[in-house]
Amino acid sequence: MDDTVLRYAAFTTTPAGGNPAGVVLDASELTDQQMLALAKEVGYSETAFVTRRDGRNLDVRYFSPEAEVPFCGHATVAAAVAVAERLGPGDLLFRTRAGEVPVAVDEGLRATLTSVEPALEEVDAASLDQALRLLGWSAAELDPQLPPRIGYAGARHLILAAATRDRLARLSYDFDGLAQFMRARDLTTVDLVHRESESVYHVRNPFPVGGVVEDPATGAAALAFGHYLRALGLVPATAELTLHQGDNLGRPGVLTVALTEGDARVRVSGTAVVIP
Repeated sequence: MDDTVLRYAAFTTTPAGGNPAGVVLDASELTDQQMLALAKEVGYSETAFVTRRDGRNLDVRYFSPEAEVPFCGHATVAAAVAVAERLGPGDLLFRTRAGEVPVAVDEGLRATLTSVEPALEEVDAASLDQALRLLGWSAAELDPQLPPRIGYAGARHLILAAATRDRLARLSYDFDGLAQFMRARDLTTVDLVHRESESVYHVRNPFPVGGVVEDPATGAAALAFGHYLRALGLVPATAELTLHQGDNLGRPGVLTVALTEGDARVRVSGTAVVIP
């Protein structure tokens, strides 16, 4: 067993950008408590642990510094690139707590992961009011064209759209209160978005349930958001979307979301680089 923690930045071409993730390529002998302790020691929003590998099929678990999460997009990209650097580019299959996630890594080590079956839920008025209060937002600051919803594509995210880029840029919230709110509703992040155009969006993701104020680039939320846009008829059935995240943290990253007519699943692509 080699339980060395590798460090990658995902959805970026520079170690100073995107979202840092830990990757352990052989966690077959680690207990849950040991994986959680390693994730806490690393301190990134998530660390991916490969608990079993059969050729290019991998059993993968994800831990934040506070708890296990069912699926994590940026850590999947990081782990896929780490595996491809050792085995070569090609198709991989990640078996996660959320289901099977195919990942294709091209010659340029750009990883494209395919979501599990996505879903969308309404948000009840009381929950929406409470979320806005905890964030310090008002209903008048929401974009009426992008209604609040809970999206799922491996993990659950409350999606709230800011009417202005300035509203999105100002993030100061009740950390403990929002964490409690999210745990009660099994939410992984709050996906705060602003629409620049039909195909370009700016995104921020508070992640207090993981012990992190904000996630710099969130692949799972990007997948859920892609399904949200298509399910509500806000983009064509086949579309490519560009999501900018991490700018307000000084860790800019780019996530590319692809939707294909006739396929309910969503794909997100990005690169990952080693953090020295």
